[in-house]
Amino acid sequence: MHLALLISRIRLLPTAMPSTRSASASRLLVRADNSPVAREIKRESSVSLDTPKPEATVSVKRRRVKRELEVNGQHHKKQVPDIEDFIYEKAKTLTSSSKATTSLVKVEKKVGVSSVIKDNWEAVLGGIKSMRLSGEAPVDTKGCEKAGSLLPPKERRFAVLISTMMSSQTKDEVTHAAVERLSENGLLDPDAIVRTDETTLANLIKPVGFYQRKAQFIKEASKICLERFGGDIPDSLNELLALRGVGPKMAHLVMSIAWKNTQGICVDTHVHRISNRLGWVFREGTRQKTTTPEQTRISLEKWLPKDEWEPINPLLVGFGQTICTPLRPKCDKCGINNICPSAFKESSSPIPKQKKTRSP
Repeated sequence: MHLALLISRIRLLPTAMPSTRSASASRLLVRADNSPVAREIKRESSVSLDTPKPEATVSVKRRRVKRELEVNGQHHKKQVPDIEDFIYEKAKTLTSSSKATTSLVKVEKKVGVSSVIKDNWEAVLGGIKSMRLSGEAPVDTKGCEKAGSLLPPKERRFAVLISTMMSSQTKDEVTHAAVERLSENGLLDPDAIVRTDETTLANLIKPVGFYQRKAQFIKEASKICLERFGGDIPDSLNELLALRGVGPKMAHLVMSIAWKNTQGICVDTHVHRISNRLGWVFREGTRQKTTTPEQTRISLEKWLPKDEWEPINPLLVGFGQTICTPLRPKCDKCGINNICPSAFKESSSPIPKQKKTRSP
C-alpha cells in the first residue's frame, strides 16, 4: 500500500512542478506590470500600434490623393490659398513685371536712332554714288521711271503705274520688254486696256512674274482710272494703295516718278538687302535686322535726310544689280569694302565642282 502511494506521488510530481513554476511566473509578471517603467513601455507600444497619429494619417491621405491625381493627369491645387501664399505670389508677380518694365525701358534708352547709325554713312553713300556713275545697271536704262518717257505727262503717268505694277518680283529687263509690247499694241492707255480681254493682256505681258493676276489687276486699275480720275492715275498715296496689286513700294515709287511728290522711300528687295548689310536699319527697339521691306522703309526714314529719299532707290537698286548682288556679292570689286560691316562675310564666288575622272 505504501509502495503504491509512493509511485503515484512520483508520477504526479512532474506535472505539479510546472504548474507551480507557472504560477510563480505569473506573480512575477503581475509585479513587473505594476512597475512605472513597464507601464510606460506598454503605453508607448499600444499608442504606436493600435491608434496611429492623426497627422500621419492626413499626410498619408494627401500623398495618396496627390499620386492619384498625377496618374490621372491632373494637378493638385489649393482651392483657397493661404493669405501668406497670396501675398507672396502677388509680390513675386509685381517684382517680375517691374523687372520686365525696367529692362524694356533700358533697351529703349539704349537703342536709339542716333546710336544705331554709323558715323560714316555719308562716306558709304558717297562711295556707292561713285561706283554708280557708270550707269551700267539695268535700272539705269530699263527701270520703271523710263516707261513712257516720250509720252505726254498724263499718258506717261499711266505708263509708270502699269510698269510699276508689273515690276514686282520681275527683273527690269523683263518689265521693260512687257511695257514695249503694250506700247506697240496701243495698250498704254486705260480705255484700250479696258476693251481688251484679260487673256490677250496676260499673253502680252508674259513672262512677267504672276502675269495672269497682274493682267487682272491692271485691267481693274485702268477701269478705276477712267471712272474716277478721268483717265489719269490717283495723285495720293492712299488712293494708289487702294488699287489692287499696288503695295507701299509701288505707291511711293509712283508718287515720286509720276507726280514728283516724294512722301516716303521706295524699298524693294535690293534696298532692303543692302540697307541691312550696311547696318543702316534695325527692327523697332532692337539691334536685329529688319525682316520686311516695310520695316526697312520705316527704319530708314527715321534718319536718312529727306533729300536722299528719292535717289536712294535707283542708287541702291543699281548697286545691288551690279556689285552687292543677292548671291555671291562682288566684295573684291566694291569701293567701300574697307568700311562695310558685311564685306567678305558671304561667299564671293562659287566653289568649282571637281570633275570626277574615270580610271582607264
